[in-house]
Amino acid sequence: MSTPPSDDKHLWVSWDEYNRLVERLALKVHESGWKFDMVLCLARGGVRPGDVFSRIFDVPLAILSTSSYRADKGTVQGDLDIAKYMTMTRGPLSGKILLVDDLADSGVTLMKVIDHVKANFEGVTEVKTAVIWTKGSSAFKPDYQMQELPHNPWIHQPFEDYDGLRPHQLAAWIKKGEAAK
Repeated sequence: MSTPPSDDKHLWVSWDEYNRLVERLALKVHESGWKFDMVLCLARGGVRPGDVFSRIFDVPLAILSTSSYRADKGTVQGDLDIAKYMTMTRGPLSGKILLVDDLADSGVTLMKVIDHVKANFEGVTEVKTAVIWTKGSSAFKPDYQMQELPHNPWIHQPFEDYDGLRPHQLAAWIKKGEAAK
């Protein structure tokens, strides 16, 4: 399925474009020469890029759930919640950490998570950030980014199609997708 045309208010991203942006972001981090020990991704938007980074760089992946977009079907930002616990497979969060998310919108999430990590994980020696998009409204400048969006568009990511899909609709959804091929 093709995506609608993008403009200053809406950025529409296809799966292919999304995947290429994540790969190019990983290449940017690699080419910087900075070596890190773990990837910490923010759920939900940073899970897909975090997984890719963990695989490409062959480092452990930690996942921290955060949420601020809950009102009006996830389109209005509210107070930030940071999960009490983090999921990871190898030891505590420590060393040099690459914090990965999909975007820096206001920048508040990244700033607060960095503060949270530094305050609660004494083994962490350095934190750098990588995002696909940084909006012009962001008060935080990530260390690595793919696209700066000065007009602050709403980003329509390809997986958002699942936000309105419910289990009882899956059969029709799959049939529609197969017919479109």
